[in-house]
Amino acid sequence: MTAEFNPDAGERGDHVASVAVLIGVIAAVIAGATIWLVLTDPVTVANSIDDGEISPLVRQLAQVIITALAGLLDYL
Repeated sequence: MTAEFNPDAGERGDHVASVAVLIGVIAAVIAGATIWLVLTDPVTVANSIDDGEISPLVRQLAQVIITALAGLLDYL
């Protein structure tokens, strides 16, 4: 068996790397926002965990991310 050069293989690898980086960035943003929410609003987190209802937690998490993005855009 001989290995053949496939020019599309490098391009596919670039796409896979781009998707992996995008997923990593999104995961890091969500993790950071979750940590921030636990530190700044532990009552909401505790109530969400206690009740088993995650909608208030998701709502607060989205609010933290939107506030951070708005602050970033104001800075730029």
